[in-house]
Amino acid sequence: MERVWRWLGRPAELCNLLRFRLAPAGTAVGKDPPRASLRACYQHLNQTSRSFAAVIQALDGELRHAVCIFYLVLRALDTIEDDMTISLETKVPMLHEFHSYLYQPEWRYTESKEKDKQVLEDFPTISLEFRNLAEVYQDVITDVCRKMGVGMAEYLEKKINSVQDWDKYCHYVAGLVGIGLSRLFSASELEDPIVGQDVELANSMGLFLQKTNIIRDYLQDQLEGREFWPREVWSRYAKKLSDLAKPENADVAVQCLNELITNALHHVPDVLKYLSRLKNQSVFNFCAIPQAMAIATLAACYNNKQVFRGVVKIRKGQAVTMMMDATNVQAVKAIIYQYVEEIYQKIPSTDPSSNKTQQIIASVRTMSLPSSTIVSRNHYSPIYLSCAMLLAALSWQYLSAMSKASEEYIQAGEN
Repeated sequence: MERVWRWLGRPAELCNLLRFRLAPAGTAVGKDPPRASLRACYQHLNQTSRSFAAVIQALDGELRHAVCIFYLVLRALDTIEDDMTISLETKVPMLHEFHSYLYQPEWRYTESKEKDKQVLEDFPTISLEFRNLAEVYQDVITDVCRKMGVGMAEYLEKKINSVQDWDKYCHYVAGLVGIGLSRLFSASELEDPIVGQDVELANSMGLFLQKTNIIRDYLQDQLEGREFWPREVWSRYAKKLSDLAKPENADVAVQCLNELITNALHHVPDVLKYLSRLKNQSVFNFCAIPQAMAIATLAACYNNKQVFRGVVKIRKGQAVTMMMDATNVQAVKAIIYQYVEEIYQKIPSTDPSSNKTQQIIASVRTMSLPSSTIVSRNHYSPIYLSCAMLLAALSWQYLSAMSKASEEYIQAGEN
């Protein structure tokens, strides 16, 4: 689940975000400090999510608290799933019953060895704030938590064999997050009911992010003994998934990579349709920026042998540019158009998936802006561009440092 949470606007919006983040955790600028339990939840958020905490805290109104608690509940659930020191005999019932712990004021788990164990150890504080949410938010979080726990338990020992298995696994750990968030958006009345009702589009939002991270994290997952690439695909290129990392298999490894990227690109039309429905600016930023980062990541990974040798990351300059630009659906369409064109230019004529890749890119093109209407950054005045880039760079540096600063703040308070 953490993969999908890993993933802000014009200069004025960046300034507002910076002012907001300078306020005590969990507060809005100009508001009184929250109760201690809510403040503790935002401290946990800043400690467990280095990048996502900022966009959560930029959400409007009561939706901010609902999404914060939603994140922490799923982070706790995910921590149990990831903890390899918990026996299956203990873990499976915990995953199945986890949603019920939300209504047990004293429940906590103190034996985890995972880095985010604090959300389990202090779960009574999180569950207290969960019960302080409006019932409509509680219902969404409980339902998603129950379904995700069942799905996680199913895949503890089950391997991802078919592409259908891949979609199902990604639904459990990421699609459900997209569905839950969408229902929260609608429940807050910041977005229309259709946003929460259209589960197919919401599911695609999660699947696109999850598949992107699974593709990019091939080597890291191999080193940790995890396999998330579907056997149905990789078995056509190697006897074992680990064989793709061998230098002598570099060519077929890239072909396998390209096939999976092509599969992920099929979610892009749904992503664009979903984003086109959003009306609230804070919700749009929250949803659009991770999707823009994902398409840029796929473009960097496509036909790239480095995926099997290390970590492929988009450049910091790319990231801050997208943070500045991805504030409306037309801008996001232009970003997506740019990166699918980049992929198109790299398609090898001998690649087994080349025709399918070209077809999905053609489909995405029909939903994106024509190249002649894409706004060029060269049209901005030098002064505007310099100020904007400075603010973006400062915000990037600031957001990267916030988690460490938050930890030091909490430690100082405890001492």
